[in-house]
Amino acid sequence: MKKILAASLLAAGLALGSAAQAAAPSLLNVSYDVMRDFYKDYNAAFRKHWEAEHKETAAIQMSFGGSSKQARSVIDGLPADVITMNMATDINALADNGELVPKDWVTRLPNNSAPFTSATVFIVRKGNPKALKDWPDLVKDGVEVVVPNPKTSGNGRYTYLSAWGYTLKNGGDEAAAKKFVGELFSHVPVLDTGGRGATTTFMTNHIGDVLVTFENEAEMIAREFGRDQFEVVYPSVSAEAEPPVSVVDKVVDKKGTRAVAEEYLKYLWSPEGQEIAAANYLRPRDPAVLAKYTDRFPKVDFLSVEKTFGDWRTVQKTHFNDGGVFDQIYPAK
Repeated sequence: MKKILAASLLAAGLALGSAAQAAAPSLLNVSYDVMRDFYKDYNAAFRKHWEAEHKETAAIQMSFGGSSKQARSVIDGLPADVITMNMATDINALADNGELVPKDWVTRLPNNSAPFTSATVFIVRKGNPKALKDWPDLVKDGVEVVVPNPKTSGNGRYTYLSAWGYTLKNGGDEAAAKKFVGELFSHVPVLDTGGRGATTTFMTNHIGDVLVTFENEAEMIAREFGRDQFEVVYPSVSAEAEPPVSVVDKVVDKKGTRAVAEEYLKYLWSPEGQEIAAANYLRPRDPAVLAKYTDRFPKVDFLSVEKTFGDWRTVQKTHFNDGGVFDQIYPAK
């Protein structure tokens, strides 16, 4: 009888353990493809935080790709609990297509739901043989520019907007800006769909004289390829990248994961989350953390996208939707 009772208790304990495991929350974060290293570090920290606070484990899965392509995947049914993109247009698309998030999603977290910022930089070959210092240098004869497609990548859109903004800031009008950006993209030999693909084109396939990307990607390139393989140039004007995040409401409410999804995003603003951002060369929002890392974040003449171009929905419709300005200046080759 004692053996039967012990076996029953063991079986019950195993069943309870399995049930607890099954009940452990599991999140899917759909993100853009230059954030792999950041979320590798951040997810490990968040799992420890969640376990300490809630006495249970949390599983976090990741999906990476070009930001607009990723947003399209979520619209088409990829069950993201959270979406962490590099510009608001890609999360607006979830509100506009299927109401996966509310229209006012951007107001739910601090700083327009963007926990850090980034600048656009030029990655040039060691020694900068083509002397590429600012935007006009990219349209010199014989210069090949590597940048991902603005229609599928936020990285590409920030490059486009930075170049456009440079022209306006230096006395040009809209017609001059359109002409300059068209000329810039005529120097792009291939349009990859995302930032990681563009990095591969430049660093592995040795195509191009300059890679235009986010400053945090420069650090990822250094870690992967070595710091002696390239130099980083900060142009005189950069559109301020504000990578936003959001819970995907329709998914979390269906799965019952809202509590862990909301805490996962809020923890990005915690001192630990902000330190991990700085360690991965993302500019933290916390002034105290940012002040500790002035050596790695040079002062940049940031251009506000919304003050310069209007709200993100207008920017997307005008410049990047089918038939928009980008299609006019970069006809299919």
